[in-house]
Amino acid sequence: MENKQREEMDGEYGIGRFGGSMRVESVQALAARQREEIPARYIRPEMEEEQLLLAVAGEAIPFIDFSKLVDPDFSEEEAAKLHLACAEWGFFQLINHGVPEEIINKLKKNLEEFFQLPLEEKEKVAQLPGEVEGYGNAFVQSEEQKLDWGDMLFLTVLPPQLRLMQLWPSDPPSFSETLSNYSIEVKRVANYLLSVMSKNLGLEHENLADILKDGIQSMRMNYYPPCLNPEKVIGLSPHSDAAGLTILLQVSEMKGLQIRRNGGWLAIEPLPGAFIVNIGDVIEILCNGKYKSIEHRAVVSNEKERISIATFHTLNFGDIVGPISELAEEGKQYYKSLDFKDYMKQLFASKLEGKSLLDRMKLT
Repeated sequence: MENKQREEMDGEYGIGRFGGSMRVESVQALAARQREEIPARYIRPEMEEEQLLLAVAGEAIPFIDFSKLVDPDFSEEEAAKLHLACAEWGFFQLINHGVPEEIINKLKKNLEEFFQLPLEEKEKVAQLPGEVEGYGNAFVQSEEQKLDWGDMLFLTVLPPQLRLMQLWPSDPPSFSETLSNYSIEVKRVANYLLSVMSKNLGLEHENLADILKDGIQSMRMNYYPPCLNPEKVIGLSPHSDAAGLTILLQVSEMKGLQIRRNGGWLAIEPLPGAFIVNIGDVIEILCNGKYKSIEHRAVVSNEKERISIATFHTLNFGDIVGPISELAEEGKQYYKSLDFKDYMKQLFASKLEGKSLLDRMKLT
């Protein structure tokens, strides 16, 4: 029955059909029991061993003012700042992005309400075996695997025909409408950023915004419960994003995002009302390495939960993941070119092997 349901939900090009995640206990439910000892699968010895770089003068990710990007009087200077942020950092904070505060506040409220539902209610939209989408955990591949201290709700939002509405929560009742409205606004922001990036890269014949225009937009809604010993666990394991462009919204005030920088981890201090934007693997590949997809992770607190929503913009089935010819100078192509379907297979294979997707895509 489950296999049949999965086939019906996936359709021809369901994004979850290339691999999924084993079911494990809800971390939120686990944390609510306030155990004295953390289960062994969640203890991460490397957390106490790795260096944490503290944010000091000159070591904070750049911020980009979206209102200046769209203003002819300031756009050239702000576009230059964006180019440096993408090439040297791979991360930046985006202020004055123009997404209505009303839409953002509704989304925050809906997400907080969803994660506070009883477990049996959240389980109504749980991942099916072998699926990525729905409520659960990401990329749990074995019984021995170390686990992250967090739960998630993952949904494909665009194009609409790829939505698995059976996995969209009906409680709170306004969830679907709110998420759809937010989706449209964030897509608008992403498209404009991509168009400016294309100009910065000197692209004349191919435009990143056009390449990703009909691509897939998906959202990962994260819930990181507090932990009695936060220094022993990790909310989200180190990784780079397989998508093209990620736009992160902090739902709660708790910070926790850290990026790999100069051999250590740099904590990001979110600016009020800002999005945190990062380059993903797809754009690094399309740009032939000119823009960087940076490893990052999430840590947790012993005081309060942290909620965030990451919106991923990537290519679609039938597209090619590979360097744009204009950016392969003198024929030097540093990455393979693959059909997007095969790229997704590589993603899940890299998770099984515990290797970097970018490393699998590099030409030796």
